Amino acid sequence: MQYKHAFHAGNFADVHKHISLLQLIQALQKKAKGFVYLDTHAGAVLHDLAGAEARHSNESDAGITLLESNLAQAPGPGHAAIRSYIEAVDRIRRDHGNKRSLYPGSPLLAATHLRAVDQAICVESHAQTSRALQRMLEHSASLVPSMPRVVLGDGYHEIRAQLPPPLRRGLTLIDPPYEAADEEQQIAAALLQGLTRFETGVFAVWYPIKKQYDTDLWLARVLRGITRPTVTIELCLRQPDHTAGLNGSGLMVVNPPWQFDTEAAAWQPELHALLGGASGSLVKWLIHEQS
Repeated sequence: MQYKHAFHAGNFADVHKHISLLQLIQALQKKAKGFVYLDTHAGAVLHDLAGAEARHSNESDAGITLLESNLAQAPGPGHAAIRSYIEAVDRIRRDHGNKRSLYPGSPLLAATHLRAVDQAICVESHAQTSRALQRMLEHSASLVPSMPRVVLGDGYHEIRAQLPPPLRRGLTLIDPPYEAADEEQQIAAALLQGLTRFETGVFAVWYPIKKQYDTDLWLARVLRGITRPTVTIELCLRQPDHTAGLNGSGLMVVNPPWQFDTEAAAWQPELHALLGGASGSLVKWLIHEQS
């Protein structure tokens, strides 16, 4: 069965992933020189959380909806990373008729935060979704200083085709649906090839956490042969061996920007509390930078 992100849009994993993504973009923008943002599995630009597919699972109720509700009742303004994310979601909703049930995907969130000197390439393998992605980005042109280039194709292949970028700075988001039997092998190969072609590029891989032991083994296998500095940030709402299925959200970042780990260690616990988590959050270096 083909994976449909619409069933999971706005869930706690989306919230965690998207806050992390915006933090990576903001960290890279501390330098004036532009960079290329490459999204290998772009998907849809905008989801309606009131639609039939989203309501089928109601996962957003424990994600963006719960976060907004608890933030509204919180005594303080909250961490800047969380505020920035909520403000970005609100800005996009206002641009689309102020419809409160809308939730943006990674391509639109990233595009609204890029500068004119930055570039974006959004890869989507399904033709219908790719066309919808292009149309929706064009509809949001007033929010997008640098219009992304939409590519219909295979995201893993485009890592080889698009890197190294002419700007010599870049962030690649690898966020696959994890529906293919060889997804792990494809990620590992693409990551290794990407770093071979673009050694200093920032590569972020989102991954689901079901059982912690299995997740740790998966990370070790994906990183085999890689020597560049690598950090993981994880947020688990349930104990990572709970039978519920998706217990946590993780992001592995190779060549993380300076202080990305420190910032994550500050906002992740607050996000965990706002989402009513019962497990915890973690920032862990898998490969330390060599002195």
